[in-house]
Amino acid sequence: MHVLFSISVVFYVENMSAAKRIATIVVEPQKRHTATLFFFHGSGDTANGIKDWLHSVLGKEFSFPHIKLVFTSAPPRPYTANAGRLSTVWYDRKRIVPNVPEDRESVDLMCQQIGEFVEEETTGGIPKSRIVLGGISMGGGLALHLGYRFHQDVAGVFALSSFLNKDSSVYQSIQDANTAGSVSSLPPLFACHGKADPLVIYDWGKKYVDNFTAAGISTEFHSFPNLAHEMMEDELNLLQDWVMKRLPDK
Repeated sequence: MHVLFSISVVFYVENMSAAKRIATIVVEPQKRHTATLFFFHGSGDTANGIKDWLHSVLGKEFSFPHIKLVFTSAPPRPYTANAGRLSTVWYDRKRIVPNVPEDRESVDLMCQQIGEFVEEETTGGIPKSRIVLGGISMGGGLALHLGYRFHQDVAGVFALSSFLNKDSSVYQSIQDANTAGSVSSLPPLFACHGKADPLVIYDWGKKYVDNFTAAGISTEFHSFPNLAHEMMEDELNLLQDWVMKRLPDK
């Protein structure tokens, strides 16, 4: 345990109830806890890694006075896109391209495990309408599955430098909501993507955002001409503003 600033403390926790042990960093708010934000790292990273990266980009802690931050680490698994080597990834992928089948089994298993953390928040008194799910790269992909398939009543979803497979089950869930006339109740999306991204191509990110917009989901999208597969201060400032709109202090 170490102190970030006057009264904000970081706790290192391991959730033993999940099928695989998931290491977690929780940053408690300075004021009364009235909302929660989950920030999922990209492939190969960790909870501590994404937290430190956010600090490095901003020059200060990524924090909110009333919002608890939850950073979780993906358990190591063989990753087909990396020659089957063990890697901290949320789910498996054959290749890092959108035109391959989605590994539904590994996606659903991880959504189930992370869903336990979401349900812990609701049990503790934070309704889903006061929870935001998001992440960067694969972490953003995980958030899209969580928010548009399993926890459609959260306050919002954000995805930075992310993409979806063209046959993603996320699209099917959105289509089902459209058929049921409930698409307007799906969480709003905040997305950012760099046009210089060499790993997750800009057009891949723009494609799913356009699909969401066409389906009637409220979206806010920002592109950055010189941004590669990384984060930048302007992007994170926009994200913080959006989060504060979705989860205002009470």
